[in-house]
Amino acid sequence: MSPTLDRPAPAYLQIAAHFRELIKKGELAEGAKLPSVAEVAQGWQVASATAAKALTQLRTEGYVRSTNQGTFVSIAHKQTTGPDRLQMLRATGNGYRSGESVEVVSSELTSAASDIAEPLGIPEGSSVVRRRRIYRDDLGIVTVSTSWLPGEFAKSAPELLSTDPLPKMTFGLVEDRTGRRAVIRRDMVALRPAPADIAESLGVEVDSECLTMANLYWDQNGDPTEYAIDFLGPGRELSAEYSLD
Repeated sequence: MSPTLDRPAPAYLQIAAHFRELIKKGELAEGAKLPSVAEVAQGWQVASATAAKALTQLRTEGYVRSTNQGTFVSIAHKQTTGPDRLQMLRATGNGYRSGESVEVVSSELTSAASDIAEPLGIPEGSSVVRRRRIYRDDLGIVTVSTSWLPGEFAKSAPELLSTDPLPKMTFGLVEDRTGRRAVIRRDMVALRPAPADIAESLGVEVDSECLTMANLYWDQNGDPTEYAIDFLGPGRELSAEYSLD
């Protein structure tokens, strides 16, 4: 076995971890203001870019929000979507936020209905892997997530048909076994009526309008690898931040 080096985490991750721990312990409560980029840079003796990256990391993880008045603790509605999990998995090797858990409630081979076959670019009735998961955190259900993948993936990755959590999630398992790496995605946000089985999990009325995010992923060859629909838990919200520089 090759030797490994024990390197310290990058400075921005150490800074983010410090504030994350204060938030988790309640020492920085909901709505509390964090130091500015300049204050973090001075206090930690790092470049402003490093300080800014640390605060961005906390925003990405859903612990804070930023306005023109500053950066504030905001975890009451923190939300993790499929793209968030992929980003975290690639950055840290873990696709879950602290305090999150996942229950895989079903995993099976089934026939693709037209609304699933079309985004996956396969004929209607083709075999697909269907996995449904419920993500929870300390506030309750984060999302009920259903993914569909080409049925051929079950041959090289039979674990996809297990209800055990996947250590590297579907993204990592598919890439390891097939070499097909998700490189492009499309996000679609919409209100959808909750079908009976999902409504029961969310604790809402059947056909209640729920906020959803659908994600379609393509590999390096431009072929679809996964289509997923997340029904967000009651009270959850979606947000995104983009640099305009």
